[in-house]
Amino acid sequence: METLRDILDAAAHGDFPPPDGRTTVVPQMSDRDAGVLAFTAHSVVFTDEDPEWVAAVLRGADCDPLSATMNPRFLSALMDRTGRTAETIDAMLVAAPLPGPPPVALREIADRGHPRVRYARRRRDRVRVWAADGGVLVMGRGIGGRPEVSVEVDEAVRRRGRGRLLVTAARHLADEPVWAQIAPGNARSVRAFQAAGYVPVGAEILLTRPEQRPPAA
Repeated sequence: METLRDILDAAAHGDFPPPDGRTTVVPQMSDRDAGVLAFTAHSVVFTDEDPEWVAAVLRGADCDPLSATMNPRFLSALMDRTGRTAETIDAMLVAAPLPGPPPVALREIADRGHPRVRYARRRRDRVRVWAADGGVLVMGRGIGGRPEVSVEVDEAVRRRGRGRLLVTAARHLADEPVWAQIAPGNARSVRAFQAAGYVPVGAEILLTRPEQRPPAA
């Protein structure tokens, strides 16, 4: 049986699910992660819920069938059934690893109580965090055990290419494709990742248990 990780690994190398308008339902690879991936004319729902229930709800969605898995009514039904919640639908990008040292000096943060470490550990395993001049780089194992990256750039040094350097550095730290999830409205971040060679491959929404949600500011 094809697993979620099989699908992600294939997509990272440009081999996508067939654009046949169908939805593939696969089991969760961890209790933490459930959700939906949307590729071109094909969606993947990763959940431990009954695939027949998923299919029935999708058939009842009053929308274009190609958009049904990301339709608010389906997502609400899935969250209600699983007792989970979500923040946003993200653009899903991926980039191959790069040889050699990172293009920016990094200092690893070992403090597991650091705010960025605490936040990342709610969503990822094997989290590592590096500080750089003007920013922070976070890497860990997320959906399906894939390597994921996120960055935070200080306001004072934004618009100077710092974000692009940090997400490029992630490619030098990895030995397999690196994934990123970005809110589509965050155009500045989308541009930084694309400038660093990350390619859009689809959309995703991660459903989290209430205890996984970050604390209120």
